[in-house]
Amino acid sequence: MSAQWEKQEGNQGILTIQVDAEEFDRALDQAFKKVVKDVQIPGFRKGKVPRKIFENRFGVESLYQDAVDIVLPDAYSKAVQETGIEPIEQPDVDIEEIEKGKDLIFKATVNVKPEVDLGDYKGLEVEEQSVEVTNEDVDQELENLREQHAELVVKESGTVEEGDTIVLDFEGFINGEAFEGGKAEDHSLEIGSGQFIPGFEEKLIGMSAGEEAEIEITFPEDYHAEHLSGQQAVFEVTIHDIKTKEMPEWDDEFAKDADEEVETLQELKEKKKDELQKQQEQDAENQKRETLIEKASENAEVTIPDAMVESELDRMLQEFEQQLQMQGMTLDMYYQFSGQDKDALKDQMRQDAEKRVKTNLTLEAIYYAENLEVTDEDVDHELSNMASMYGVDVDQLKQMLGGNTDALKEELKTRKSIEFLEEHSTAVESESA
Repeated sequence: MSAQWEKQEGNQGILTIQVDAEEFDRALDQAFKKVVKDVQIPGFRKGKVPRKIFENRFGVESLYQDAVDIVLPDAYSKAVQETGIEPIEQPDVDIEEIEKGKDLIFKATVNVKPEVDLGDYKGLEVEEQSVEVTNEDVDQELENLREQHAELVVKESGTVEEGDTIVLDFEGFINGEAFEGGKAEDHSLEIGSGQFIPGFEEKLIGMSAGEEAEIEITFPEDYHAEHLSGQQAVFEVTIHDIKTKEMPEWDDEFAKDADEEVETLQELKEKKKDELQKQQEQDAENQKRETLIEKASENAEVTIPDAMVESELDRMLQEFEQQLQMQGMTLDMYYQFSGQDKDALKDQMRQDAEKRVKTNLTLEAIYYAENLEVTDEDVDHELSNMASMYGVDVDQLKQMLGGNTDALKEELKTRKSIEFLEEHSTAVESESA
């Protein structure tokens, strides 16, 4: 077998593949063995028709398609490997020459990964981020902990206030007719959480337990469900219970309840300050990396094929579906709730998908331009770290990965490129400093 790659305009080219006559004849033999099982000719038992009789009756050409189906996938895969191209979608294949006893020649029109014209990526300027944890930051962190450890207790008297959690029934109507998704019973709602459309929660303030009311609301013009955007609605609501937060006191007992590793409130403060310091340092490092990646990507020029964008959109949809599942939802439930369908959701994600593709292509181009390398030692080290993180041994982790570390290698290539950008960047003082 031999292969020849001819680059054309854009990211398209022609891959000409020539399969040896002997290999094609073997494929014809396999095709005959497959087809003859279902052939019945008078005078012969089903599946026992001799090859010569078959070809005289039906012609050897009747085996060509099955033979091509047998030989083409392996031949194409070998040709891709031999020429070093990187296809991004299935090719369009045309048979050029096909005849028993002769070489099979076919041409595949292939869309390949586009070439990136790298702009400036060395010496990119990035602002130094100041990292300083204040007493106010620590107090806010402790206040968040108090919120988490607060108990909800039913108000015996009084009305709904900001921060209260209420249990209510509601049903929404537009022009006197109930609309889908606008009804719930015994729904818990924290006033001020922004869970409902603007104005709804505010109008519940001042109501009492057991009270019924009608609330008039106008859906925002940019509401995610188009059939509701800009519509005036009336919600019939019934308040069942009003619950308020009972916050723990600022003392050592609260500290021990919040964190079993500390004994006093002062120890908790010191621990939270240390954690916040590390988090801010990590956030600053992440921000630096994101800035460098974004600048390098903006400076690069590349024509992004639709096929790569569509593949990225599929990945993003899978990620989004996994996030929904963690919240106990499905994509179908989300479509029903949001009023969107799959195409609308993909359109919403398209810009981010294009950005992701360009970023990945840019980082890959930097990796090869700088002759960076991911070694076996790098892979083994990462596997060891991952195994420790997941609490399994390396062999178990490899089994979890299906014995294939290619995806891990690609991730490490990306990491190498980002590290290169960092090492060759220039730190400048923040303008706000």
